[in-house]
Order: sequence, then C-alpha cells, then structure tokens
Amino acid sequence: MRSKKSSTVPEQTALSWFTPGLMAGVDEAGRGPLAGPVMAAAVILDDLRPIRGLADSKKLTAARRDALYDEIRAKALCCSVAHATVEEIDTLNILQATMLAMRRAVEGLRLTPARVLVDGNRLPTLKVMAEAIVRGDDLVPAISAASILAKVTRDRWCAEIDAQYPHYGFATHKGYGTSAHLDALRAHGACPLHRRSFSPVSEALALAGRATEVLR
Repeated sequence: MRSKKSSTVPEQTALSWFTPGLMAGVDEAGRGPLAGPVMAAAVILDDLRPIRGLADSKKLTAARRDALYDEIRAKALCCSVAHATVEEIDTLNILQATMLAMRRAVEGLRLTPARVLVDGNRLPTLKVMAEAIVRGDDLVPAISAASILAKVTRDRWCAEIDAQYPHYGFATHKGYGTSAHLDALRAHGACPLHRRSFSPVSEALALAGRATEVLR
C-alpha cells in the first residue's frame, strides 16, 4: 500500500506534497442500515465541465440527488460504483466491508488517478497515493459527487428490493433501524438481506427463536 500515514493523526493520511495528475473522490453509502450491501463510489471530475450544486448527498433532496446523479454520469471523466455484500459485511465487519467496497470502486475506474481523496478518517488499501478528508463530502466536489452516486444507487436498490420484501418497508426507511423496521423484524423475522452481525437483527432472530421454542 502506498497510502501515506501521518504520525500525528493516526486515523488520517495527509499528503505532504502535490501529486500531479487525475484526482478521484471516494465516498460510501449504507454503513448504518440493518440490511443490504454497503455502496461506494469513485469519481474523477472534468475541470472543463463543472457541475453546480455538488454537496454532501445527505443535505440534498431526493429529486436534487437524482438530477445531479444524471449530470455526474454525463459530465465526469469517469466514475465507478461498487459494493460489498451482506455476507461480506457479516464476515469482515462493516468497517472492513466499507473499505473493500471503496477499493473496488477505485479499481473500477476506467482511468487511473494519481491520488485519491476519501471521505472520513480511514483509508482503504490502494495502489495509489490517498488522503482521508474529514467532512470531505462537504469540502471536495469529487467526494460530494461520489457521495451522491453511492447514495442514489443504494436508494434505488432499496426501492427495487421493496417489491420483493414489501412487509419490511425498505423503500421508505432504506434499511435503517426505524421503529417501523424494527417492528417488521419482530413480526416477520429477518430476510436474507438483513445483516445478521448487527445487534437489532440478531436480537430479533433470537426473540423469534425463543417464540418458536415456546410454541413447540
């Protein structure tokens, strides 16, 4: 790994020199939900085709995210969206699965960046120079673009999967542990897309198991 670690800020890398060439922004969506994959996106913007209104995806309306998603796809030099599966999340843990999704997104870029800026304070293992930027989705347009691609992709996945498992309400809560989602877990148990390593899911499964034993 060529990502450089800072001795004073152990969780964040700081590039101490300018690296000429293409720069990719990277962000994720879906670390907190109780179900589904974690998504990551990498984007290399085109300086000659600026995109107005890029911001942290969480601060934008769904309609604005959708519009920017299309514009990013049309104007970026290249972009890539990848994911880590529920099985990988349960096996590796959510942090390592997120790093895996980010690495896959960077490796999926058609063009190779000279440096990568990642939202947050941790870095995936990469073959290029990389820096972690706290609140990067607010500060770096390429990271903002990546956050939008990852968020819209995951939200669309939730809408599609809602038709397969309508009693969980994935289209509404996007997999997060809302009271409605927790009630559905208690009533119906976990579906194959739930993250069994997350405590609300494992607790719901345990309660369902105890209820089955009582019925026997």
